[in-house]
Amino acid sequence: MTHYLVLGAGMQGTAAAYDLIQHGGARELTLADADPRRLRAAGERLAALTGFGALRTLRLDAADGQALAAALAPADVCLSALPYRFALDVTRAALDARTHLLDLGGNTELALQQAALQAAHKNGAELSVLPDCGLMPGLGNLLVAHALGELGDLASCRLRCGGLPQRPRPPLDYQLVFSAEGLINEYFGRAEVLRGGRLEAVPTFTELETLEVEGLGRLEAFITSGGLSTVPRSFAGRIQDLDYKTARYPGHFEKFKLLLDLGLLDDQPIDLARPGERPDPCVPRRLLAALLARKLDFPDSPDLAFLRLTARAAASPRTLEYELLDRQDPRTGFTAMERTTAFSAAACAALVARGAVPPGVRPLELAVDPRQFLAALAERGLPVRIRELRA
Repeated sequence: MTHYLVLGAGMQGTAAAYDLIQHGGARELTLADADPRRLRAAGERLAALTGFGALRTLRLDAADGQALAAALAPADVCLSALPYRFALDVTRAALDARTHLLDLGGNTELALQQAALQAAHKNGAELSVLPDCGLMPGLGNLLVAHALGELGDLASCRLRCGGLPQRPRPPLDYQLVFSAEGLINEYFGRAEVLRGGRLEAVPTFTELETLEVEGLGRLEAFITSGGLSTVPRSFAGRIQDLDYKTARYPGHFEKFKLLLDLGLLDDQPIDLARPGERPDPCVPRRLLAALLARKLDFPDSPDLAFLRLTARAAASPRTLEYELLDRQDPRTGFTAMERTTAFSAAACAALVARGAVPPGVRPLELAVDPRQFLAALAERGLPVRIRELRA
């Protein structure tokens, strides 16, 4: 039995806390957040859903180092659902407190810095620090590891993933299933892939393709950043061609590409003042994020999450397809993106708590047994279908 600390009482943190109570063998769970109203609402919801008597809520500003250290000290495992700007400070504090740490991540450079912090810390070899434990990155990382275990070295490995509304609406046939800032971060910059077994950086919003998904029809997919995390570095030399694309309903790419080409994803301020007027700086990305949060928030619209991995063996004609399709749960109210992201992270946290993950400095895909992970997902009502494709 484990004392868990969950940092962040937003959508993902609340879902992760629920899962750890239901499936993680929690002896005690502390849910912490800086916003008292959000914290109270999450605590009341969890109490109603689970009846768990050892749930504690804690008002905590993660930027307060002393308060963070005090919260971490009694916990065995911490799962952080905070924005990734807190990642390094939380990692340092968890290492000092001798507390295992997992987070949802989403920024590969920060994940690499977290590994460097762990490697340099006196407690690093005794602990697990596992960033990027959500859906993509996270669940997808472990599907790649599973495919390598089943097929050996791979000629190609393609991941396609999307969080989508069940009923698409204009203007983009999309609804926000996580923060607008996180969406923009995925859409902007470059993505790390493998080509010919070597690391290569390719621009986001390129290499548009279409795919058919049973139950969804035709989707489009294109390169976005961050989804693969450390997987290309972990498996360079074992996979010849590896890439990740985000899936959307047809037409989304063309509409959002216009915003990108107009510079609305840029993060450098521009001056809107006319000659003779006082400076009026505006950061295009911040403006776009505010507009997306306003125009793409459909709280009454249920969502779905789709993930497909297609892996072709290098030394045989075998090809495996992994597929997960989940929809919002009407009983608990948890969205598909909460279930596939937070439940995946919680499944990894529960494996760490059980001692099934050897401590030390290793990325998720090299640390967690993918077979145990897939079994844990199935227990949570998230079975991954695996089938062999005919040549």
